[in-house]
Order: sequence, then structure tokens, then C-alpha cells
Amino acid sequence: MRPAHVLLAVLVAAVWGVNFVVVEVGLDHFPPLLFSALRFLVAALPAVFFVGPPKVARKWIVGVGLVLGVAKFGLLFIGMDAGMPAGVSSLVLQVQAVFTALFAFAVLGERPGRVRLIGMLVALAGIGVAAVDEGEAGPLTAFALLIGAAACWGLSNVLTRKAAPPDSLNFMVWVSTVPVLPLLGLSLLFEGPSADLAALRSLDWQGAGIIVYVAWITTVFGFGAWGYLLRRHPASTVAPFSLLVPVFGMSAAGLFLGESVSGLGWCAAALLVGGVGLTSLAGAAGRGGSGAGRGGLAARRGGSAARRGGLGVRRGGSGAVTGSPVPDPGVPAAEPHPRTTASRTPSTASRPGAHR
Repeated sequence: MRPAHVLLAVLVAAVWGVNFVVVEVGLDHFPPLLFSALRFLVAALPAVFFVGPPKVARKWIVGVGLVLGVAKFGLLFIGMDAGMPAGVSSLVLQVQAVFTALFAFAVLGERPGRVRLIGMLVALAGIGVAAVDEGEAGPLTAFALLIGAAACWGLSNVLTRKAAPPDSLNFMVWVSTVPVLPLLGLSLLFEGPSADLAALRSLDWQGAGIIVYVAWITTVFGFGAWGYLLRRHPASTVAPFSLLVPVFGMSAAGLFLGESVSGLGWCAAALLVGGVGLTSLAGAAGRGGSGAGRGGLAARRGGSAARRGGLGVRRGGSGAVTGSPVPDPGVPAAEPHPRTTASRTPSTASRPGAHR
């Protein structure tokens, strides 16, 4: 990667990491489901009028919109509002790589290799340690909601793989149109019209800035820049930069929110990041190696065909051998999907309870 592209990848990871702190503050202004609905509303409008028509079947847009936008972010925001710290949330959510591998095996028939299985086991051990640590410091229910959000994220990744969108920004903007009405309906049902109206009436510049950040900076810029990098570099080159998200998330939470990490927390972080790294990199390497193997086979077949063609020329005494170059199979055809994330600190008791 060129230095400018490396800096862009690090910038996207930083934007996504800091997003946890921004949403932590945003949950002081909005009920969680309303907050999530506003995030997707502002991400979709007015961008949907500039990105052109959808480039994949609408069933994939609706499917990913419901699983990622409604289920994943609904569970995530509620879990964060229930007491999950921003830094820990940025870390725990990375277990989505394990769920992605599991769903890819169940839905796509992709068998994980030995290294990937080891990575999944290491990451799950990290989740176990994080659960023990969270059980001592905060509510396990909120932790379980984060795990559910990670599972939904993994399923949405597999659906996105099936959709294979050629333009990640176009896809994400259209996906953002789907969750708005379901999330608003759920907010009215569970959080109540009075809490929603009170939040909207008390909207100030800080609240508006938070919505702009999570919608335009995190979603539109973040996914657009990530897709730009994936169109120019192999996934195995770009994907490791996502491991910087919890680094920036935990650092920002410590710097701006005063969150501290226990010894068990650091142990869980090491296991999770290491396991997710093995799971992601082994999967990318396996796909690249498989592609290289198919390319080598194609080259051998091409060479064999060329020899047969040459024999035909010699026998015929005239004519020409023509052909086309074999496309490079090492470059992924579909882009993996990163995600925006958000979180909640344990200090919920100090927050006004209007929307609880």
C-alpha cells in the first residue's frame, strides 16, 4: 500500500474507534433506538439522491438493512445504554469475525482451516475472560446483548458476501434507508412517544453534531473510504487495519471518559485481538491461496492448450494461435464489510432516566 493509503486506513480505524466515545455521549441525549434511527436517517439523506440507484438486488439491501441496521445496532445501542463501557464494547464487538466464519460455514459451505479454527478458539477464550471481568464490574445482560449484536454483524457480513456489491458506498447508503422506520416504530413502542419527543425538543448543537458524526463521518466517510481501499488492494492487506479499532476505542474511552481497564480486561483484549487476527488473516490467506491455486491450474491448462495449438499449427503448416490473458484470481471479487460501532459506559446511573 502507498503511504497515503496506509494513512487513510489508519484514519478510518481511528474514526470508528472514537465513534464509541461519541455514541457514549450521544446516549445522554437520545433513547438508544431513536438514536440509532436518527443515525441511519441522516446517513441516508440526502446521500441517497447522489449515489445513484442500487447496484444489487433489493432483497440483499432489505436483508442487510434489517440484520445490520435493526438487529445489530438495536442490540448494540440497548446494550451500551444498559451499562457496557465504550472501550470494552469496541473490543467485544470484534468477535463478529468468529461469527462471520461460523455463518460462512453454515450458509456458504466455507470450511475453516486449522489456523482459522485456532484463532476462533483463542477469540472465544478472550470472550470468556471478558465475561468474567464484566461480571465482576458490570451487568452481564448488557454484555450478552453485545454478543448478540456481534452475531448479527457476522450474519450481515455473510449476506453482504452473497450480495457482492460493486460499490460499497452506494450499498451502505441504500442499506441505511431500511432500518429507519422499523427502529422508529420500535422506539415508539418500547421507549415511548413522550421520551422521543422530549429528546427531539431538547436537541442542541452537541446532539446535532453527534448525529452528524455517527452518520456522515462514521458511516458515509468510513464505509466509503474503506470500500475505496478494498477496490485497490487485496482484502488480506486492508482487513488487518480493522484490528486498530479497539485500540483507538479503548484509548479514546480512557482519555475522554476516564475508563480504566483491569488486568483481566487486558488479558481478554490480548486474546480477542490475537484470535480475531488469526481468524481474519487465515481466512483471507486461504482465499488468496485458493485463488492462486486456481490460477496456477488455469495457467497449466493454458500452457497445455498452447502446446496443443502449436502442434496444430505445425501440422497445418499455417494459421495463428490466439488467446486472452487469464484474470488474476488472487484479487477478491467481493469486498468484506466493516462496521461502525458504538458503545455505552457503566455510568448509566448518573444519566437522566427519561428514556429508560
